[in-house]
Amino acid sequence: MNFPGIGLLKGFVVTARNFLGSYVEKDRLTTRQYPEERPKLPENSRSFPFLVFDGEDPEAGMRCVACKICEKECPPQCIYIIQDRDAAGKPLKRPRIFDIDISVCMSCQICVEVCPFESIRMDTDYELSSFDRFGSLVLDKSKLLKSNAYYHGIHPTEASETDARIEADRKKKEAAAAAKAEAARKATAEKAAKAAHPPEETK
Repeated sequence: MNFPGIGLLKGFVVTARNFLGSYVEKDRLTTRQYPEERPKLPENSRSFPFLVFDGEDPEAGMRCVACKICEKECPPQCIYIIQDRDAAGKPLKRPRIFDIDISVCMSCQICVEVCPFESIRMDTDYELSSFDRFGSLVLDKSKLLKSNAYYHGIHPTEASETDARIEADRKKKEAAAAAKAEAARKATAEKAAKAAHPPEETK
């Protein structure tokens, strides 16, 4: 039989236990003294996208090739890309402009899922508030580019898996190129052998 107010009484008991326990049990402290005490974020946490580069030079090591797949697939259309070109106007496999408006971005991670070059990943930085809505919240390429070491620091498991896939693809391409070169070498050798020893004409 349920007495009137039994639920309210149970709630008071839980509140009292947590209040008194917070003086003796550290794990019961649910309030952090932010920003002095910052929480350790779980590895699968995410905020907004960033661009990964390998090596020391962000421009030279940038994985993005400006294919614009992320721009096309972005639901809120917050990604803006312009492909870079050389002096002759020939397209280069890198973006000249890569902007993300994080005031519009909904952190859906679709850009990460559709990227075929493992170049865009989700950051964990959440302290991005600003009084300048149209300036500070539009991140350009210089602000988006972060090293692979940084990526390993925030998502170590995911970054290791990504590096393994990239290395496997690299070895696969090298093997295919070596096989193609070997086939071309054999074809050239056979052609040279036939030219050196032409077949005798039948009478």
